[in-house]
Amino acid sequence: MKILLKLEEAAMLLLSIFLLWNSNASWLWYLLLLLGPDISMIGYGVNNKTGAFLYNLFHHKGVAIVVFMIGIYLGNELLQQVGIVLFGHSSMDRILGYGLKYERGFEFTHLGMIGKKKNIQGL
Repeated sequence: MKILLKLEEAAMLLLSIFLLWNSNASWLWYLLLLLGPDISMIGYGVNNKTGAFLYNLFHHKGVAIVVFMIGIYLGNELLQQVGIVLFGHSSMDRILGYGLKYERGFEFTHLGMIGKKKNIQGL
């Protein structure tokens, strides 16, 4: 089942890349696809609650779809591309095992534990 879910996320990542390509996006948008939304991790510098909120805001596929749809409604290509980047990045993170965060800390995700603590606790 885990492989099936990763394949589903890979299909969504490929869809986002196709949509960026189809929108004649600059190559910089592809770089943003890889790294941009991770700026939200700066919230963990405040505390776990703020970090989880900001991370989840930038990595929630529903938010990405709403941003994209607002861009379509307004005829705003920039908002459409931002929505695509958020969506694709979220899929990429899920392939790598990084899910939405719980307020207990960065390593606690809806997909399970990540990082060194996972290995220590044997989870």
